[in-house]
Amino acid sequence: MATLSTSNLTLLDWAKRVDPDGRVPVVAELLSQSNEILSDCVMKEGNLPTGERVIIRTGLPTVYWRALNQGIPNSKSTTAQVDEACAILEARSEVDKDLAMLNGNTAQFRLSEDTAFLEAMNQTMAETMFYGDPSADPKQFLGFNKRYSDKTAVNGANVIDAGGSGSDNTSVYLVVWGDQTVYCPFPKGSKAGLMHEDLGEQTVYDGANRLQAYATRYQWKTGLVVKDWRYTVRIGSIDVSDLAAASGTQALTASTNILKLMTQATYKIPNLAMGRPVFYMNRTVHSALANMAMDKSQGVLAIQPATTQFGTAQSYLSFLGVPIRRVDALLNNEALV
Repeated sequence: MATLSTSNLTLLDWAKRVDPDGRVPVVAELLSQSNEILSDCVMKEGNLPTGERVIIRTGLPTVYWRALNQGIPNSKSTTAQVDEACAILEARSEVDKDLAMLNGNTAQFRLSEDTAFLEAMNQTMAETMFYGDPSADPKQFLGFNKRYSDKTAVNGANVIDAGGSGSDNTSVYLVVWGDQTVYCPFPKGSKAGLMHEDLGEQTVYDGANRLQAYATRYQWKTGLVVKDWRYTVRIGSIDVSDLAAASGTQALTASTNILKLMTQATYKIPNLAMGRPVFYMNRTVHSALANMAMDKSQGVLAIQPATTQFGTAQSYLSFLGVPIRRVDALLNNEALV
């Protein structure tokens, strides 16, 4: 059993959370990340209690030219069923009741802990969206990285090799979110999104001993369905050191650059209007593209204004009109495609 000092908040932890006046200040979240994919993904209720069963067209019927007074044979299309299972991400917080009630800051103290749990859930979910691997951990769902890792596979046509080498490589993904393309299912009859449940005061155990604590449960049930593999493109083996050292229009090597590869990715999508297309990349690549956008000769890459629900203008990076999102969960040490 884990000791209290590692799995439960202690008096020392409490002392580090309060200011000299006994209030719980806003904690500097130095471990927070930006994973904008979580706000883009399309959520859809699955048709199974465990996830989603999709029917994929695997072959078209044969059609014939017919002459008058001459018949033609029958033909049919072929389909395949694929079951995509949802995974359950869960965490639980238990805070000693007397610890939480010190100086009457119960609500603020629990909120400071909730914020950390929610950030941890978001980071883990974003990481799994790309690197989930049921062969390594059967409790996970399969992420984009493993789905688009083999250039010789059926979907290998949508795996673009950027030509990087060494161990400092990353990827850029183009995903078209939609009910018929790529989406995130949640189990039939359940609720979408991250659930935060205040369990209130409970009796918990410290070994054979008991104590009163405030308990909170966090749960997220979801998965990933790539219903049509043609609506996701991975640009892999992007050499980070080459990208960081590049200037002007040059982004990878003398013979190829990231803008051309992103253009190639958009043309691999059969129809961008089938859903909501978005590019995903980490902070290193996003920063490089932002610098390119400052070059007036790069008209295809732009910083677009956007109006929020509050009427204030924000800006976002786009390429050929497709939004570019930052995902800190994308690594800079990926294996080569």
